[in-house]
Amino acid sequence: MKINIKHFTLVSVVALSTSMTACATDLTKAYDMPNASKLIKKDLLKSPKKYTMPKSCKLDSLEAIARGEYIFHNLNGKKAKANPPKGLTKFVTKKGKKKPKQFGNCVACHNIEGAKGAGNIGPDLSKYKKLFIDTKARDAKFVYQKIADPRVDNPKTHMTVNLTTGLFNKSEICDLTAYIISDKSKKK
Repeated sequence: MKINIKHFTLVSVVALSTSMTACATDLTKAYDMPNASKLIKKDLLKSPKKYTMPKSCKLDSLEAIARGEYIFHNLNGKKAKANPPKGLTKFVTKKGKKKPKQFGNCVACHNIEGAKGAGNIGPDLSKYKKLFIDTKARDAKFVYQKIADPRVDNPKTHMTVNLTTGLFNKSEICDLTAYIISDKSKKK
């Protein structure tokens, strides 16, 4: 009796798949399967929010400008250069644990006077006061909003959403605004 190879192969595949199906166990019940939509909702940003610059912003304060400069040029407390100016600290306590304070590291994307390793992804902020503030093309309120939540007028921005996410507080946004719009030509 001759065995047809094709027939033998087909019978073998059918027999193997039948035995595998009979032995297979449904493992989906053996572990937790979290609802991914709930996890994703926690990671989503809140809607863009328009902010009003607080009247308490001291945009011409040398201390505010110094804090803004420090925030602009540093990444975090652990690796921050030098000691922070009055009103800032390298570390914060969150949930009872001491953690490095997250600073702006704005210089990773923006160029500005005195920048080391300045980025070229975001707009160049060099001579911002002369080019935009003095000409009245923009004002401090515009800068404050751009730092707080830039999505208000640019939904596709890649800039960090600083106030809406809580990365910075209102005072720190004021300090960054003060630094950006300050006259850096008189410095050192």
